[in-house]
Amino acid sequence: MPTTLPFDTLQYAKRLKAVGFTEEQAEVQAEVLAEIIESEFATKRDLKELEVQLKLAIHQAKAETIRWVTGLLLAQAAVVAALVKLL
Repeated sequence: MPTTLPFDTLQYAKRLKAVGFTEEQAEVQAEVLAEIIESEFATKRDLKELEVQLKLAIHQAKAETIRWVTGLLLAQAAVVAALVKLL
């Protein structure tokens, strides 16, 4: 979903024309710059979505770590219990 950044192409083209660009040059320059900005720059919404994804990934990693630690503790307890029986 494309998001619009606050870039006024008309104002930009007017400024270019004021310093000697032809109307066609100014319009093309404004269009190209707008395309670059919209495709390459992150918006606040993009950053918020990334934040949500990162929080979810961190939560999942923590849950996986807890499962591994729990499994290792249970395995250690079983080894200790077996050793106690042997003594």
